[in-house]
Amino acid sequence: MTARRPSLAVVGATGAIGGVMLQILSQHADVWGEVRLVASPRSAGRKLVVRGEESEVLGLTEDVFEGVDVALFLVPAEVSAQWAPVAASKGAVVIDDSAAFRTDDDVPLVVPEINPHAVRMRPRGIVANPNCTTLALIVAVGALHAEFGLRELVVSSYQAVSGAGRDGVAALREQLSMVAGTELGTKPGDVRRVVGDTQGGPFAAPVALNVVPWAGTDAGDGWSSEERAIRDECRKILGLPGLRVSATCVYVPVVATHSMSVHARFENEVAVDRAHEILATAPGVVLYDSPGAGDFPTPSDVVGTDPTWVGRVRRSLDDPQALELFVCGDNLRKGAALNVAQIAESVAAEFPRP
Repeated sequence: MTARRPSLAVVGATGAIGGVMLQILSQHADVWGEVRLVASPRSAGRKLVVRGEESEVLGLTEDVFEGVDVALFLVPAEVSAQWAPVAASKGAVVIDDSAAFRTDDDVPLVVPEINPHAVRMRPRGIVANPNCTTLALIVAVGALHAEFGLRELVVSSYQAVSGAGRDGVAALREQLSMVAGTELGTKPGDVRRVVGDTQGGPFAAPVALNVVPWAGTDAGDGWSSEERAIRDECRKILGLPGLRVSATCVYVPVVATHSMSVHARFENEVAVDRAHEILATAPGVVLYDSPGAGDFPTPSDVVGTDPTWVGRVRRSLDDPQALELFVCGDNLRKGAALNVAQIAESVAAEFPRP
C-alpha cells in the first residue's frame, strides 16, 4: 500500500455536532489528507472553515464517497441507516454517531479509552459511537471496572437540552425569555400555562424552571430509549452482557454538558483512596473531588472541555462494595464529536505513514 494520509468525509458538517467536529479537526494533530464537508443538498455550496481553510460543502450523494477512506456520520439515525452502508460499499470506514447501528452485533461500539481493540472488528465497515449519556459516564466507570470488577449500575442523569439538538436549545432559550423577571414557579402548573404546549419544543414539559424526567422515545414498560441505551451500551462496551443497569434520564435547564449521579457496585469491597488513584490517572478523566472546599464538577465549569470530570466519590454508607460518584461530560464534545474523532484517528493510524 502506498503511504499517504487518508482522506476524510464529514457528513453533517453544518449541524451542531459537525461544527464541534470542525473545531476538533482544526485543533488536533493533522493526520488527514483531503477533508470533504458533506451535508444535505439544501446546504450544498455553503462555505465552512476547517484546518484554517475555507471549504465548500458538498451535497450528500453516492459520488461524494468516491476515494474517501474514512467517513464520519454526524446525522440523524434515519440518514445514517440509508447512507452509511453506501459509504462503506465505496470502501470507506464509516464512524457513525447515531443510534442506527449501536446494537448491531456486526458493528463495534467503541470508546477508545475502554475498548480500542474493537475498532478493528468491523465486518460491515462501520463503527458506532455510543449515546452521549453513556459517554458521560463510561470512561470513569470503565476505569473502575478494570480494577474492581463492575456488577451493577444505578444511574440518574441530568441532561443538557442540546442532547435534543438545536431545537432543544432554542426551546430552552425561548422559555427562559418568557419566565425571566416573573414570579412563576410558585404555583402548580403556572410555568406550563405561560410557556404553553407550542413552546415545549422536543420536551414533554417546560424545561425552564423545571426538570423533565423523560428523554428519548417510549421503549416500552415505562422505560425511555435513552434509559435502555445506557443499559445496552454499557453492557456492550464493557463486555458484560449480564451487567445489571437501571437508569432514569432527566432533562435540566442546562445548554450543554450532561451530569450523572452514579451508584456502582463491584465484586469486592472498595476503597475510596484507591478509587481516587484510579480516576486520577485514567485517560480521559479529571478527578475534581474536595467537596468541603467546594471542589466538584458542575456543567458550567465542564462545558467546552474534553474529559469526563468526576467528583463526590464516596463509599456507600450501607454497602462496602459500592461507590457513589458524580460525573460531568460535555455532550457535544466527548459525548459526540470528540469520541468520533478519536475513533477516526485510531483508524487513520492503520494507514502507512507518508
